[in-house]
Amino acid sequence: MKVRRKKIWAVLLLGGVCCLLVTSGARAKESKERVSLVGGDFSRWRGDTGQWQIVGDTFTNPANEKLLSSKAGSGVIVNGPTGRTRNIVSKAEFGDVRAHVEFMVPKGSNSGVYFMGRYEIQVFDSWGVKEPHHSDCGGIYQRWDNKGFEGHGPRVNASRAPGQWQSFDVIFRAPRFDKQGRKIAKARFEKVVHNGVVVHSDVELTGPTRASTYNDEKAAGPLMLQGDHGPVAYRNIRLEPAGPNPFFAMDTATKDARQKSAKEQVEMVKELGYAGIGPHAGGGLAEMTKECEKNGLTLVAAYLGANIGPGQQKYGPELKEAIEILKGSNSMLWLFVQSNKDKVSSPQGDQRAVAVIGEIADMAAKKGVRVALYPHTGFWVERVEDAIRVAKQVDRPNVGVTFNLCHWLKVDDEKNAESLIKAAMPYLFVVTINGADSGGKDWKSLIQTLDRGTFDMGKFLKTLADCGYTGPIGFQGYGIGGDAYDNLKRTMAAWRKLSKQMTAGMN
Repeated sequence: MKVRRKKIWAVLLLGGVCCLLVTSGARAKESKERVSLVGGDFSRWRGDTGQWQIVGDTFTNPANEKLLSSKAGSGVIVNGPTGRTRNIVSKAEFGDVRAHVEFMVPKGSNSGVYFMGRYEIQVFDSWGVKEPHHSDCGGIYQRWDNKGFEGHGPRVNASRAPGQWQSFDVIFRAPRFDKQGRKIAKARFEKVVHNGVVVHSDVELTGPTRASTYNDEKAAGPLMLQGDHGPVAYRNIRLEPAGPNPFFAMDTATKDARQKSAKEQVEMVKELGYAGIGPHAGGGLAEMTKECEKNGLTLVAAYLGANIGPGQQKYGPELKEAIEILKGSNSMLWLFVQSNKDKVSSPQGDQRAVAVIGEIADMAAKKGVRVALYPHTGFWVERVEDAIRVAKQVDRPNVGVTFNLCHWLKVDDEKNAESLIKAAMPYLFVVTINGADSGGKDWKSLIQTLDRGTFDMGKFLKTLADCGYTGPIGFQGYGIGGDAYDNLKRTMAAWRKLSKQMTAGMN
């Protein structure tokens, strides 16, 4: 969608809806089948499809580079001879979904793919654009309330020349609602890949983007293709359940005598099926970032600290370096907080903490980086409650909190999990887990591979899901020792088993 006000066509069909996943509150049965929306007819689309046509292929019109021509056949849909017809809406409805979409636009043309009919990934001829914005191809289009806000440009322009087929591969998470219908978690684009290049990671949306079919938010909705902004063709539109939350490895779990370099660590976690890595900031961060980009993995967060004590250096040079390295990625600074004056968890340090963290958050926001406060046993921000208290006062949209299982178990009671997660949800950016023993007192019992320990991880993950959490979950491997590959392999096997049990429990 380009900035142009149009009356949006919507046909509401309540019957014949195929749900892949309706999340939180009331859950619909998840389809285990891949849904393909382009075939030999328009039976998968609602109502009157206007001038949309089924063809065998499309290409730039030889006589007019701003139009598409086609040849007979099937497998491709195109929005008529002029590209000025109605939007089309799928009969099937989706919640959390993994989607593959291929598209073609001629010179200067414009369309959009709306997940749940509400949240748009922009389709546009952005060939050659050096600094892409939300309105360029692969952008998450802005919201609108008398003026635009909350648009997200792609981190790089991955567009091909007009008249060439392009692709989106998207993992989308639906908003969550409690049993009373109140929204408890925002919609998010977990990952958007344009022509094989990651252009968005973990982007939350506060509501529908401009020109959406619906202005409300639901747990499920159809796919909508914009058809009234110019010529466009689509093919190979496939959707399937998104699966569990993205599961990444902290670099506390990825290093040993054999896996030392960024390249070795990233290639190992990719081989084992992890979605990304959470490294320490410092001298190796640039190389780790480069390896993640090369392998299509997410660098979720970079671990580093800040000080709030009087006379203490607020942060080291690695902080500004990390912000510069991570710019435009929506990655996080994993920020532990210490003080040489204030007792652990003491609110007496709040005013100084708000000033320091606010300064860091403002620097990070200018570069498209977030800040996740990291509760750590023995540090000033020790408990999740401390992180929530400070995040509320800092009051920046790019400041949130981390729920670290091992540190929580060290200082809190397991019975408080649900109430604490609910309190954290408005600020919860990331969660870390590991195997642990209930009642454990030392790190050997509180940090194990995920296949070990007596702590009920299935119950904990269900609580997270019931509270609406859809974000990244990391494996903490500090001090486990042994072979990193074997630890990660066994942990991934345990994660997949837990995820399968969770899925079965929702059906």
